[in-house]
Amino acid sequence: MNEIEIVIFFSNIQESRMTRLENYWYKKNPLPNLLLPFSWLFCALVYLRRKAYATGLFKTHKVIVPVIVVGNITVGGSGKTPLVIWMVEFLKSVGYYPGIVSRGYKGHAKHWPQQVRPDSDPEMVGDEAVLLAQRCNCPIAVGPDRVAAAKGLLQFSDCDVIISDDGLQHYALDRDIEIVVIDGIRRFGNQHCLPAGPLREPLSRLDEVDIQICNGRGGRGEFSMGMSVENTIKLNNHEQNQSLESFKGKPVHAVAGIGNPDRFFGALRSKGLDLIEHPFPDHHRYTESDISFDDTLDIIMTEKDAVKCRRFLKARAWFVPADTKIDERFSQRLKVLLKRVTEEKVHHKI
Repeated sequence: MNEIEIVIFFSNIQESRMTRLENYWYKKNPLPNLLLPFSWLFCALVYLRRKAYATGLFKTHKVIVPVIVVGNITVGGSGKTPLVIWMVEFLKSVGYYPGIVSRGYKGHAKHWPQQVRPDSDPEMVGDEAVLLAQRCNCPIAVGPDRVAAAKGLLQFSDCDVIISDDGLQHYALDRDIEIVVIDGIRRFGNQHCLPAGPLREPLSRLDEVDIQICNGRGGRGEFSMGMSVENTIKLNNHEQNQSLESFKGKPVHAVAGIGNPDRFFGALRSKGLDLIEHPFPDHHRYTESDISFDDTLDIIMTEKDAVKCRRFLKARAWFVPADTKIDERFSQRLKVLLKRVTEEKVHHKI
């Protein structure tokens, strides 16, 4: 098994939809304790893999521009994609030309890496990659081999900083700045590693990262991030928009195929909406029947779901673009770190 196959193996373990177990990871329940021996084995494998990179048994590849990794240490969604979108806009505003590399999770392209455009097929390159292309207007390359994706990005663009989306555990690509996103509601669950808990790596991993940012109210040593949901955009006509509050007065179908659908449903309820909930697994491959209902009620979904459902052209379907709000101190911290890394790269001519 070569280096890339091992990365894919670990990613599949970490990102599998373990629905039944998730019901216990975030509750006080003794059942996950039965799986602790497997968690210890998993942690040992994680340790050995990191040691292999640290000692040079597995090669770490540097690129000529700074690499910022945005990831998490838990399974499931924590808010990485909205943060990456925000970071791209911020970096542009302070004079950088950022690019993005990502795995292209659930993409079925025959050849990797793939350049991603706003009109790319999510079935080929993954839903999150297409969402990033539609929102960020920057170069994007995806593939299981992050090193090849980064090199492809640099070959076909002039980007001067790379953001590696969900790349914390992909150690083959050397990184200059590590940012971990924490789910402010679920946090770290029972604090066990897979499969007894939601952790991809032990909690001690947080001591090594440069920035911790919490999707919610941040704790000690964490910056806070929040989502503002106010408006909807029509699925089959992006020129038409409508406020969320305008849907009050009758039930709506709420559709979410993300890591934590309850977060989306809660945001809609906070606007006074009466929901008929339709949660789906993260990265769900939608069919038209999934959003076909025997009534005339409106359908409201996440922006990530809209990427895959737009081909169905449902007349009463809307999606919610989330606007990210970040602690101002995070902006300053990121700018200082990136300036330092850029100067070091120039000095050492890496």
